[in-house]
Amino acid sequence: MTVLDEAPGESTGEPADARGRVAELHEIRAQALAGPSEQATAAQHAKGKLTARERIELLLDPDSFREVEQLRRHRATGFGLEAKKPYTDGVITGWGTVEGRTVFVYAHDFRIFGGALGEAHATKIHKIMDMAIAAGAPLVSLNDGAGARIQEGVSALAGYGGIFQRNTKASGVIPQISVMLGPCAGGAAYSPALTDFVFMVRETSQMFITGPDVVKAVTGEEITQNGLGGADVHAETSGVCHFAYDDEETCIAEVRYLLSLLPQNNRENPPRAESSDPAGRRSDVLLDLVPADGNRPYDMAKVIEEIVDDGEYLEVHERWARNIICALARLDGQVVGIVANQPQSLAGVLDIEASEKAARFVQMCDAFNIPIVTFLDVPGFLPGVDQEHGGIIRHGAKLLYAYCNATVPRISLILRKAYGGAYIVMDSQSIGADLTYAWPTNEIAVMGAEGAAGVIFRRQIAAAEDPEAMRQKMVKEYKAELMHPYYAAERGLVDDVIDPAETREVLISSLAMLQTKHADLPSRKHGNPPQ
Repeated sequence: MTVLDEAPGESTGEPADARGRVAELHEIRAQALAGPSEQATAAQHAKGKLTARERIELLLDPDSFREVEQLRRHRATGFGLEAKKPYTDGVITGWGTVEGRTVFVYAHDFRIFGGALGEAHATKIHKIMDMAIAAGAPLVSLNDGAGARIQEGVSALAGYGGIFQRNTKASGVIPQISVMLGPCAGGAAYSPALTDFVFMVRETSQMFITGPDVVKAVTGEEITQNGLGGADVHAETSGVCHFAYDDEETCIAEVRYLLSLLPQNNRENPPRAESSDPAGRRSDVLLDLVPADGNRPYDMAKVIEEIVDDGEYLEVHERWARNIICALARLDGQVVGIVANQPQSLAGVLDIEASEKAARFVQMCDAFNIPIVTFLDVPGFLPGVDQEHGGIIRHGAKLLYAYCNATVPRISLILRKAYGGAYIVMDSQSIGADLTYAWPTNEIAVMGAEGAAGVIFRRQIAAAEDPEAMRQKMVKEYKAELMHPYYAAERGLVDDVIDPAETREVLISSLAMLQTKHADLPSRKHGNPPQ
């Protein structure tokens, strides 16, 4: 019998002195820290994966981690479980700091039961989640688990239910970040889907509800784990993953960066940073970056780089729904959320995926007191049978609802086109934007001049001796009458038309004024947003 199996003093029948007890504690703790075996650690490293403790060391500030329930063991019996009762039960839980701010963390230890979730394992996670909610601090999960522990049956499933319930309770209260570092199937994939951000590592992490073997058995389709639920699939196709990286070190470093942009909870503002980038810096290059011709594409990312502090921003869902950009950045040290149409992709139109992406981002910013700046250059919603049958009305309404429901400071800037319903949905003044600015190149209208003239002057054009010449004349008249840059400003729908070079200064001064904004929503249990 080893010291790990016997009760204290059992081997001699006599109570040990205090020094003996402390020595025993250190021995037990050393074995818990070492994990199941050197072979298990080597196998983890051979897969290109770090151990759970190595990952926690990368995430948290040095020597700041305080572990909770390190000596916890499962109480299950049957199927040989009673003979295998390792400390931690396959999950490491605790808290530490990231850049000096408290962060709670749990990390699956794949070396123990493949990181599978049992009753004791789940109870540890429940406890650390409850602590994070009570303390009002972010929760990061380092996921590398094989789902429910089959040997424990329904008890394991109930453990997942407790996690999901707490994910929902914490939603919009504390930031929740899921880092996928191994194969996560079934219930192990649903908890991340309830959190605010999902990170993945290429080749080593996967997420799916049913694995390739089940898919083949049911549908006959053959596919690899990465092809079914790898990082690239979820970053580009499904939108489940917000960030994907090539290795764990880079991935975890980016988690730390994201945490530096988020508040501790919904009662605090994001941390402000000192900025060496002058607030009044002119950006004359913007005059050349954005063509006046509304049909010419350009890269909205370069516009954002030119305006934000030091050109730095963190794009969320960078590779999914590329026709819209959602990013966190700083303006004069203050964190802002940026939503911007991307004319380089699908001309910057709104479609189903872009609407969903932006709606979730707006809701996240509103939940965590992050002001929203919207850059508009949108020709409308994407037309097509697939879009209509796919529910573009319902999905577009998600973005409309998110903006209308947001109480944080909201500033919109119209760079060029802003047509039809898409103009309204992208945080127009009529749905509650606090301030709306426009560049002299703006065109705000129900539709483009060519389409509008074709509808309004259809008979005149058809009856003309030279229909094309008449059409061009009517287009020119429509633009002069209803689409000149000052039409909306004259009617109070735009607060000011600004010099593009002064955009940074205008946004910063406007955000400073809105810093004390207070807005109350109607008393209600919750809204019923479109799904």
